[in-house]
Amino acid sequence: FWCKYLCPLGALLGILSRFSIFKRSVSEGCTSCGACANVCQGNASPDKKEEWRDTECYYCWNCDDVCPQNAVSFGFSGTKAAASMDLGRRRVITSMASGVIAVPLLRATPLSKSEFINQRLIRPPGSLEEKEFLKRCVKCGECMKVCITNGLQPTLLEAGLEGIWSPLLIPKIGYCEFRCTLCGQVCPTGAIKKLNLEEKAKVKIGLAMIDKGRCLPYAHARPCIVCEEVCPTPKKAIWFEKAKVKDRNGKEFIVQQPRVDLELCIGCGICEAKCPVVDKPAIYVTSIGESRSKENRLLMEGY
Repeated sequence: FWCKYLCPLGALLGILSRFSIFKRSVSEGCTSCGACANVCQGNASPDKKEEWRDTECYYCWNCDDVCPQNAVSFGFSGTKAAASMDLGRRRVITSMASGVIAVPLLRATPLSKSEFINQRLIRPPGSLEEKEFLKRCVKCGECMKVCITNGLQPTLLEAGLEGIWSPLLIPKIGYCEFRCTLCGQVCPTGAIKKLNLEEKAKVKIGLAMIDKGRCLPYAHARPCIVCEEVCPTPKKAIWFEKAKVKDRNGKEFIVQQPRVDLELCIGCGICEAKCPVVDKPAIYVTSIGESRSKENRLLMEGY
């Protein structure tokens, strides 16, 4: 999606591809079986011969590999004529000016200001500081593809216009598995650092917060220990404090009310994902306290 519809580099490469001397050609042996269309990464309509869209072709050569008739070939002798394109002076100047203006506009959004921190923008473990992260992230989606809980999802405007389609963790969909480092392993640009399990265990991507108005032991005096049970840190980041409460009839009994240890919580989000309170979980994770940022902290300096 990003490469095809939003990336300005993709648009430039699409224009340049019209003048490429390396072309794809299809011989008369093509039977229009459609095998190439099933494996085309760019949706370039390779099965339609003359309607093949060279601007969408990634040159992955999948069509050549799967063609049962060996009718597809790539080389410098391709004869496909480039589609006509209006390269009038006014249109070219307008396109160039639009590209020059677009970059500062992407960064002019209030969401991109350093003092603005989106508390729900939870980046993958090992992510660089936000500005550097956005410089390096190419929105390839590889980290999202390998996330074993499907918790990594593409952003819309959570990180501003410049950050569209970059990864963020949505704990309600899937948490960050404590013993998984796949996102850093597949990141091609280093926007997410490669971490071993020992290093990852020390990385905070956020902090869990308890909504006492929804938490069962607080709001309804009902026992619930799910968040503590699923907490993966060696020394539980969620602990309980016993409290004496009364029901509506005045009967006293003891419930265990959860607390979050600011030092031990790494913000993995499993507590939010497993919270039995539906719709809006009674415990949720924010990006506050993340290791990659000195500014995004819960307490003022000195506390």
